[in-house]
Parts: sequence; C-alpha cells; structure tokens
Amino acid sequence: MIRHVVTFRLRGSEAERRAAAMKFKEAIEALPEVIDVLKKVEVGINMNPAETYDMALIAEAETLADVAAYSAHPAHVAAVGIIKPMIESRTCVDFVMR
Repeated sequence: MIRHVVTFRLRGSEAERRAAAMKFKEAIEALPEVIDVLKKVEVGINMNPAETYDMALIAEAETLADVAAYSAHPAHVAAVGIIKPMIESRTCVDFVMR
C-alpha cells in the first residue's frame, strides 16, 4: 500500500486561503466514491499559526500506478482546480506503508 502525502502553501488572505482549503477538502474527500483505486483520502487544514503550509492531503492506494491514475482522474483534476491558481508551493512524498 502506498501513502501519498501532499502539502500546500496557498496565496491570498487568510480568509481566502481558508475558504479555498475548505472547498478543496470537501471535493477531495468525496473522491473515494468516484475513483476506485483510491482507498482512503483525508485533507487536514493547518491550525498552527506558526507554520507556513495551509493544508496536507493524505491518500492511500495499492500501487504508484494507482496514485498516478488517481492524480490524472478528471474528478481529481477538477478538485485541484479549486486551489490551483492559489498554489504558492507544493510538496509531495509517496512511500510504502508498513
């Protein structure tokens, strides 16, 4: 099983970033019902004002090929479209769960 972890730093006011993050969270967390290779997904919105990243996405899929299929799926692309113009920085780590 692969765990896919992505963090995002967004542009905009705190209110704009929070509103976009909430819409993104709602859209992403609905994806396991639409994308069969996606076993689990969660979006956490940062509550720590001392940190600079706005949110983290954690997803699980069986293989890296499944992660790629999830990433390319039109429903995922549409969800990313919610925040895409606001993304200042993004990080990603994919690893095998034990």
